[in-house]
Amino acid sequence: MQPAEEERALSLSDRELATAGSLLTEFLRAFEESLDARRVMPVLDRNQLSQLFEAPFPEVGIGVESLFRDIHEKVLPNCATVAHRRFLAYVLGPPNGIAPYAEAVAAALNQNCNFWQLSPAASVIERKVIAWLGSLFGYPEAAGGILTSGGSMANLMALSVAMHEKAPIDLHKAGLSALASPLVVYTSAEAHRSVEKAVAILGLGLDHVRKIPVDADFRLRVDLLERVIEEDRRARATPFCVVAAAGTVNTGAIDPIDDIADLCTRESLWLHVDGAYGALFILANRMKDCLSRCGRADSIALDPHKLLFAPLEAGCLIVRNHDSLRNTFHFTSSYLTVEHDPLLMNYLEYGPQLSRGFKAFKIWCSLQTFGVRAFRMAADRMLELARYMAARVMAEPSLELLAPVELTAVCFRFTNGASSGAVLARLLEEGTALLGPVQLRGRHGIRACITNYRTSESDIDLVMDRLLQPGKTVG
Repeated sequence: MQPAEEERALSLSDRELATAGSLLTEFLRAFEESLDARRVMPVLDRNQLSQLFEAPFPEVGIGVESLFRDIHEKVLPNCATVAHRRFLAYVLGPPNGIAPYAEAVAAALNQNCNFWQLSPAASVIERKVIAWLGSLFGYPEAAGGILTSGGSMANLMALSVAMHEKAPIDLHKAGLSALASPLVVYTSAEAHRSVEKAVAILGLGLDHVRKIPVDADFRLRVDLLERVIEEDRRARATPFCVVAAAGTVNTGAIDPIDDIADLCTRESLWLHVDGAYGALFILANRMKDCLSRCGRADSIALDPHKLLFAPLEAGCLIVRNHDSLRNTFHFTSSYLTVEHDPLLMNYLEYGPQLSRGFKAFKIWCSLQTFGVRAFRMAADRMLELARYMAARVMAEPSLELLAPVELTAVCFRFTNGASSGAVLARLLEEGTALLGPVQLRGRHGIRACITNYRTSESDIDLVMDRLLQPGKTVG
């Protein structure tokens, strides 16, 4: 191969660039237009999937046009249609309209968001996004944060920071084995499983997680929390962190953050709020007063890939004092030294990663393109739709709400003996909707979670009609 050919080996010619751009634009346009006609979940072509796995990579490339043909024929038909307006099983929204283009630009720039010399504009954009997110909760100027892969990583990092801030010894040097008594974490019985997973990963041990019972509205009981903390202190354990929920994954319940914050202040405990599901509903007018209390926490986990409709992955951890992050994750190395600049951040000092993608760009582009007001309207709209669905449930004698509807999760069950599992399977098989199962206080039911700005009352009506009238024609 000649030198000129070697240089072009991993590049596209002018004609190929034009073709790739045209095919990508057409793919995005056609996909958007086809959403309503697509099944929520695909009927898997297992032969095609087996071929995808078994076929060797070609020695000579197939080219741009053949690649897009494979995407259309082999990949797309076997993908979940997450953007479908009746994809209602998970807290997972569709990407907003500008997001795929922002991702393409970020991929082309390929900024490594570790130290600012490799990503100066990206550093400022991430700082801006973090500062805006913190301002929603009234965090002070000393606050800081970092974008993560999602809420699970944000929770893991928050517990790590809490350990290092509240442990009676220098954990960096001595480690957990040097502790005279075990560190104990407190959270709700309805907490996301990522809390327990983080405890296990950090080596704290699941025996040192206290899962506090919840009240009738599935909110952590502060009276029991206080009692258990007292019991642990008498047993010479070391309470250090409470994880409260701003939107539990099952019901969307919001723990009594003010009361928990008061207790944490009295007991000198770190308060972390897992707000991956619900905290960004602070954008909605009706939730602002309730969720502003999250600003009392030492740290908050957020998920812009939910309510800001950024593509996966885009989570976030915000801490009241950015020095807490740096104290936990900063390590020196001569080959990564760069001059300090007050405008620019070295994010490698504020998290566990060295190589980091430009996650902030798609969030920044979205806010720039559509404006904050559009996201406020979307949040309000989804809350309205959840209440609309709850009203439909309450109007049906054969259905019963299993939990209050605080955010956008609607949990209900049949009272006439109908099988929730069979109904969910039928809705999925016929392509109407994807809803999920839920179990609350030993009662099995159905959970719908509205996280799509495309969903409308007509979609809710169709789902409810199919639940109650199996013989009705779909569509």
